[in-house]
Amino acid sequence: MATVAPRGGLFGRVKPLDAILATAEKKSLRRSLGAFQLTLLGIGAVIGTGIFVLTAEAAQKAGPGMIVSFVCAVAALCYSELAAMVPVSGSAYTYTYAVMGELLAWMVGWALILEYAVGASAVAVGWSGYFVGLMRSWG
Repeated sequence: MATVAPRGGLFGRVKPLDAILATAEKKSLRRSLGAFQLTLLGIGAVIGTGIFVLTAEAAQKAGPGMIVSFVCAVAALCYSELAAMVPVSGSAYTYTYAVMGELLAWMVGWALILEYAVGASAVAVGWSGYFVGLMRSWG
C-alpha cells in the first residue's frame, strides 16, 4: 500500500516517488503519448495561444518587454524534465506533491484548473475577433 511520508511545517505531507509510481500502476490512466506526439501537442498549444492570438495584444501593451514572455519556453523544458523523472499522469499536481507537499499540490491543482479556463477563454476571444473581422470584410 502506498504511504505518505509525514513532513512537518507549512507544506504538509510529501508522497515519495515509489508511492506515486505504485498508485499510478493501479489506476486506469496510462501514458500513451510518445515524445513526438507530446512535442507536437506543445507546439500546437504555443502556436494556438501565443503566436496567432495574443502576440498583437501583448505587443500593444508591453512593447519590447514582450520578448521576455517568450523566455517562458524554458518552462516547457522544465516540464519535460519533470515528466521524465515522474512518469505518471497528473501533471504539475503530481510533481508538486512529490517535492513540495500536499498543501502546495492542492493549490497548484486548482491554479491549473483556473489557468486552463482562462487560457481557453483567451483563445476564444482572440479567434472570435478574427472571425468578426472576417465577417465584416465580407459584408
